[in-house]
Amino acid sequence: MYTSFIRQLGIRELNEMQLKMLGLARPGTDLVLISKTGSGKTLAFLLPLLGMLNPEFSGPQAMIITPSRELALQIESVFRKMQTGFRITALYGGHAVKIERNNLNEPPPLLVGTPGRIADHLRREHFDPSGISTLVLDEFDKSLELGFEKEMAFIIGKLAGLKTRILTSATRMEDIPAFTGTENPVFLDYTLDDGQIKLDVNLLKAEGNDKLDVLFRLICSLGNDPALIFCNHREAVERISALLGLRGVIHGIYHGGMEQEARELALVRFRNGTHHTLITTDLASRGLDIPEIRHVVHYQMPASETVWLHRNGRTARMQAAGTAWIVLAAEEEVPAFVAGASGPVLLPEEAGLPDFPEYETLYFSLGKKDKISRGDIAGFLMRQGGLKADEVGQISVADHASYAAVKRHLCRKLLADLKGKSLKKRQLKIEIAG
Repeated sequence: MYTSFIRQLGIRELNEMQLKMLGLARPGTDLVLISKTGSGKTLAFLLPLLGMLNPEFSGPQAMIITPSRELALQIESVFRKMQTGFRITALYGGHAVKIERNNLNEPPPLLVGTPGRIADHLRREHFDPSGISTLVLDEFDKSLELGFEKEMAFIIGKLAGLKTRILTSATRMEDIPAFTGTENPVFLDYTLDDGQIKLDVNLLKAEGNDKLDVLFRLICSLGNDPALIFCNHREAVERISALLGLRGVIHGIYHGGMEQEARELALVRFRNGTHHTLITTDLASRGLDIPEIRHVVHYQMPASETVWLHRNGRTARMQAAGTAWIVLAAEEEVPAFVAGASGPVLLPEEAGLPDFPEYETLYFSLGKKDKISRGDIAGFLMRQGGLKADEVGQISVADHASYAAVKRHLCRKLLADLKGKSLKKRQLKIEIAG
């Protein structure tokens, strides 16, 4: 039953955790899944949830609550790619309420969203929750950390027909709040066996208190390997970004103070190889689909072991190898929760800037709501722009915009060739994104 769905995602076979979830998840059974970021939790709950949906029933049947809009969008994207025949819609802050309201006129079987926005729709009675029998609380511990307890309690209180609860987390939970209604859950803990994790931890020491020079030399030595650079505050992200920009480092930034569109574009550009370095707060430490991260850089050390583990969970994922780098000032010490760090490692004093990234990102002013697909964008670039298939990279389609990675050296001529062209008889604006 599920083979065709996972093939749409480019997956040949399920891992042990996903198979276990398929075997255990059934109506009337509560489950708590604890597994590290990147282990495949999204698919682990989507597949059994899919088996609980009734194609004959009209209205919402299942709800997924996530702590962030990015995670909601990621889950929506994965489910759409599976091509199950069931509809899904995402509800989240920063998204136009009018669009969501229209989507709820004929609500789909599956709703995914953030606590605040879902609660708002419930208060306005934009959909009938009585048919919802399955609830997934994804990254549940993070939702509690962010103070969503009140909204989640309100939402769950409205789900009178709830029979099945699935709670997921990347860290172990000592107590599950009573408001979830979880009773005698089955626990699956995949954090107990770390044998497959291949993470090297390297220590870098600055000569004084200024760590920027060490960070710059590290970036240069890593070349175009994808790297996340973690800071503790958005102000630090902005400051370091400005200083690295003065040194000619091509990079992106990502933090909670940015507008939603800017955050989404930063992730698009990072995923498609327009830049290989992303400076971020811990907002990027959990839940986001950012594959193949080779390096995690702790420019500022986290305050707790939990955050340390979540940051490092962005690399060494799914049996791959990765490296964590700790950048310390001369008087800083390695926290007690860090074990097995090598170094201090000596970096080359003279290192050239990484090569320019292979791709640039183009913005298109049409998206899903204009009935535009990735195939439409690819066909347009090849037919109207004369590009070959291997000159077009990753394509992303949002509600009202689309983004395509194109070989950098071709962009200037391509924009000139496409000026004034239409897509599906619609005029569109095309420019370099960012």
